[in-house]
Amino acid sequence: MNIRGGTKFASVLAVVILTVGLFACDQIGQLFIPTPPQMDEPIGEIAIGLVYPATGRLASVGTEMGSGFELALEEINNSQLGQIRLKFIIEDSQGNAEGATAAFNKLIHQDSVSVILGPASSSATEAAFPIAQQSGVVAISATAAARDLGAIGDFVFRTILATDVLITSGINATQATLGYQKAAIIYDETDLFSADGAEVMGDALAASGVKVLTTETFQSGDTDFSAQLTRIKGLHPDVILVSALPPDKPEILIQSRQLGIPDPVVFIINTLTTSDVQAAGDAAEGAIAFSSWVNTANTPRNQAFIQSYSAKYGINPNIWAAQSYASVYILARAIADAQSIDPTAIRDALANITDLDTILGKFSFDAIGDAVYDPVVLIVQNSALQVFE
Repeated sequence: MNIRGGTKFASVLAVVILTVGLFACDQIGQLFIPTPPQMDEPIGEIAIGLVYPATGRLASVGTEMGSGFELALEEINNSQLGQIRLKFIIEDSQGNAEGATAAFNKLIHQDSVSVILGPASSSATEAAFPIAQQSGVVAISATAAARDLGAIGDFVFRTILATDVLITSGINATQATLGYQKAAIIYDETDLFSADGAEVMGDALAASGVKVLTTETFQSGDTDFSAQLTRIKGLHPDVILVSALPPDKPEILIQSRQLGIPDPVVFIINTLTTSDVQAAGDAAEGAIAFSSWVNTANTPRNQAFIQSYSAKYGINPNIWAAQSYASVYILARAIADAQSIDPTAIRDALANITDLDTILGKFSFDAIGDAVYDPVVLIVQNSALQVFE
């Protein structure tokens, strides 16, 4: 890959990030936006591989991710009159490990990209990350949260919080407030994220002195959860913890209420989006979720993102769009810091990111390339996700 104009490239891209990232503050005249330096010649396009599920069981997640990626790309490319431009080479992972590995191999060996954003699911990421590591190509997943994926190698990173961070902090916070003592767990045993989340839930509950009455399982693609939920109902837990992928969460909530599991029983879910809440309807009311992003965070960057996203797509963003959007900006910051598009230089720059101001909050990477920032606990109230207090 040809590397040109390193220092000029870095200075201009740094201005791009600052200009767009402070959009909201610029609107109210609170901050000065620096004048871009003069360029002797355009830098050209920087190709970035993009892998997410455009089809398959997780296509709805992929649609939301694609919107977040697209908005960030558009903002960066429009902010400097075309002198620096990012471009995506998009591959469909189909929501599974086979599709993700095929996409990574194509992007690395045919398209010769230095960086790939993706895949989406933990199962797909577990399969694809070793390909990037062995090839010396940077890979950043915005949404794969299972533990130990960052430890696959020094070229791979995650911008979403890992399950042990999200779930452990969430259980500590909710148990201290609600005082629950008896729990049941239901999870997808065929999905890495779900199984890993269930294991973390069990460990965190035990550490908090909560008794797990039963652990029920199902498999991806199942639609009838009545047998598992009936067994759980008969044990009279205080809380039911759900570790599952997006297609299953609304149905589990709906079937639980249909079976007469009473409102005092609290549902705690590893993640929950506005789309999940809408799909579950009244059955989602009172459900608690652990998240890495909240749309009510009143920071200039976050509110500017929500405003821009809503104006472009006509709907409010959810966590998958937010994580994807933030990941493009984190990558852009690393490219600017690296003064290069060489993957080793980008890897080193990513590893050195500390307290970067993003829509996720103050963002850093830890020693194995996992994200570090503050998690949040949410609760569904009046059909909307609110901060749990």
